[in-house]
Amino acid sequence: MADAPDGESPVDITGQPPGPDTHAESALTVAVAFGANLLIAIAKTGAAVVTASASMLAEAAHSWADTGNEIFLIIAQRRAAKAADADHPFGYGREVYVWSLFAAIGLFAVGAGVSITHGISELADPEPASDFGVAYAVLAVAFVLEAISFRQATRQARQGAATQHQDLLDHVLATSDPTVRAVFFEDAAALVGVVVAAAGIGLHQVTGSPVPDAVGSILVGILLGVVAVVLIDRNRRFLVGQVVDPQVRAAAVRSLLSFTEVERVTMLRLEFVGARQVYLTGAVDLAGNMTETDTARVLASLERRLARSPAVVGATLTLSLPEDPAL
Repeated sequence: MADAPDGESPVDITGQPPGPDTHAESALTVAVAFGANLLIAIAKTGAAVVTASASMLAEAAHSWADTGNEIFLIIAQRRAAKAADADHPFGYGREVYVWSLFAAIGLFAVGAGVSITHGISELADPEPASDFGVAYAVLAVAFVLEAISFRQATRQARQGAATQHQDLLDHVLATSDPTVRAVFFEDAAALVGVVVAAAGIGLHQVTGSPVPDAVGSILVGILLGVVAVVLIDRNRRFLVGQVVDPQVRAAAVRSLLSFTEVERVTMLRLEFVGARQVYLTGAVDLAGNMTETDTARVLASLERRLARSPAVVGATLTLSLPEDPAL
């Protein structure tokens, strides 16, 4: 039997191609978040010094942690984009999860740690705040800038959710792109944190007691801790080998069966090796009776054609056993 034609373009079996527009969108999302967080961190730090507010200091620590995280995410994107080489034949895609994990740990240690520690310290040794107008003005500006960054992250997440036919939150949790997830949750937490800080400062001003302000700092820290744990867990899952969801796997089976050479698919595994990048392993039953040489050629041809899919970095196919049930 002749070798199958390699010129045939396969269907995008993952349903989430990492085209240049997608990568550019992720880069824009991180850049917008970095710019917004840097400006906010500087403003909040100045306000924390002027007002001596515990909640404002917690918000400053939060924003500096987010700013540092964006740097990690920028590094993640650049390192993950490196071309495959002899040492890494499937590329450096998993680098994005390593650096995103560092960012999440930084958010936990700096953002949550500083906020909770300072809040407890303020409860033990309270210090009255002042210049509340400065605090409100900075928080208002911070809310607007965070909203702009959150809007960009949400816009990108909605595009991915529409492609995958998922709800927005489900997609953000499930997406293989950790930069989208990190910016989305960090900005959402930042918006909630601004509201909590404003409430704590307002109650401090109304009651004259620094306790609500200190409690606000602790609540901001707890919020950041929860977000950091979620991000750490998601990156851990992808680092140790996260497979695609059942719907994508079923679509991949249908795509394999669309090849005229494939009669049955008895095993298929799609494992993420980077943001919107998978490695495919499968077992197929080929149509017709072929010699050993022809079989090897057809399998090699199918692997090459599968690897032309923009989201597949490589594929390995073997023959099914006659008794294996079809998927």
